Formats: sequence, C-alpha cells, structure tokens
Amino acid sequence: MTASTADGLGDGSGEGARESARDGARGGATALRDAVREATHRLAGAGIASAPVDALVLAAHTLGVEVGEARRLLVLGGVQVPPGYAALVAERARRVPLQHLTGEAHFRGLTLRVGPGVFIPRPETETLVSLALTAVDEIICDGAASVVDLCVGSGAIALSLKAERPTLTVRAIEVDPLAHGWAVANRDRLGLDVAVDLGDARTAYPDLVGAVDVVTCNPPYIPDDQVPVDPEVRDHDPALALYGGSADGLALPLTMAARAAELLRPGGTLVMEHADVQGPGLLRALVATDAWSEAVDHADLTGRPRVVVARRKGATG
Repeated sequence: MTASTADGLGDGSGEGARESARDGARGGATALRDAVREATHRLAGAGIASAPVDALVLAAHTLGVEVGEARRLLVLGGVQVPPGYAALVAERARRVPLQHLTGEAHFRGLTLRVGPGVFIPRPETETLVSLALTAVDEIICDGAASVVDLCVGSGAIALSLKAERPTLTVRAIEVDPLAHGWAVANRDRLGLDVAVDLGDARTAYPDLVGAVDVVTCNPPYIPDDQVPVDPEVRDHDPALALYGGSADGLALPLTMAARAAELLRPGGTLVMEHADVQGPGLLRALVATDAWSEAVDHADLTGRPRVVVARRKGATG
C-alpha cells in the first residue's frame, strides 16, 4: 500500500485569499512560483515521487483556493507565498502524509476528512466500490437492497455507496474508536443516512444474519512481518488497519469473509479487497470453506489483482 495524493482542495472561498496574496506580493515577499519550485525540489529530494503535485496542493491549501486556481496563479505570477506554506512543506518532507496536512482525502466524488488515527483511503479501493455497485444494481432492479461494510475506516466505501445509490440501506462497523470517530464525522458532514457503528466486525450485526444483500470489506491484509517501506504508511496509518494477523496477511480477511458468509442471504455477494499477491490464496481459501458458489478476482485501475467478488451459496448454488 502506498499513500495516495489528493488532486483538489479548498472550499470555494478563495477570492479573499487571492486578494490578500496580491496585496502581500507588493511587499516584496517570496513569489509563490519560486516557493512552489523550491518546495518541489525539496520534496523530490526527500524521496516523494509526487513532489510537483504535493507542492502545488499545499500551496492551494494555504491559499484557500482550488488546485486549478493555484495553478493559474502560478502562471500569472505576482502572488506572494502564503503564510504557513514553508512549514507544511517541511512537514511533508518529513513524510507526514499530504492528507494529514490538508485534512482531506478525495475518494470517488467525495471529499473526506482524515488525520491521525484513520487509514487514508487509496485510489485502488475505488474498484471495490464499482464492483459493489454492480452487485447492488442487479438487486435494485427488484427492489431495495442492503449493504454492510466491515472495517469502515474513514467511511470511504460505505459513504460512496450511499452517495451513489441513495436508495440503499447501508450499515457499517469499525472496531477502532478513533477511526470510528472520523467515519461518523464524515457521515455527518456529508449528510448521508448511513448507520456507522462502533464494534467488532467479527461478530457484527447478529440481527442481520442471513439477510444482507452485499457485504463490502477492505480489511487489514499486510503480512505481519512485512513492515511497509513508505514512511507515510509505516509511521502514520494505524497498525490496526494494516496488518492481517498472520504471515500471509490473510487471517483477518478470512475472518471477515466468514462473518460475511453468515450475514449474507443465499445468493448474496461479498466484495473484498486484498494485496496484489494474495488473490490466488484468498480464492483457494474461500472455495475451501464451501460457503461460496463462485469467487472471481478483479484487477484495480493499475491492472493489479485487487478485489475478490464471491457469491454466497443458496438453495440452487
């Protein structure tokens, strides 16, 4: 897993920031263009592959404008470097995640609040949402559909599903109180009707056993002895959200799959993310349980195996 980069920031209230920046520029302070160029070199020197994007995103954040507007200001020139920019660049050079510095992560059409204590959603997980929506759409044709999201984290999966299919009934659960707090805050800020519960996904929702249409899960799946190389992941993502509880990283994913099998109705669908090397092992383990009529692996946007879709056995399966 690697930290992702944001591609847009700001709340649309940038006119005052632009005027302030231009006023300051007349005082002879460092030009924004020069500051962003220097920041790019510094971040690249710190080993950050996305240095040009990160330098621009941090400039937009401190200016209070969208990234596109910050890029326009760079072209126009005559704009002062915003206060606090150098400090944020220094933090990023120390490999603090970009999303922790801006407080935002972008996932599908949503802007989520993130920070210490919650796993930063990755672009590859958008594939999981797309596959879950495909499963949901097969059901919605016949009426309402229900989804349970295990290991909700920031709420990226559950909230995206509800935002894109408003008629869904979505419940989500998270064991970590810090991550749960972020998910609740994101739900409330976005105004989405999703039940976000604090509890153990391994025993989640006994009242829903055998009744759920789709279960989604992005579980911890890094093998316990494989400490991530990227400092953004190793030092800042919560360990509880990273490690899969065994040498192959599949102990927790398989535990989540077992609970999904209990929750799903006959013919219901499990959509689960995994590491790119875990697909064959996960498929073999699922088939061995005899709970699933079929299980197929799917690639993410980079072409790497990433998401298993499994169908719960039913009376005819």
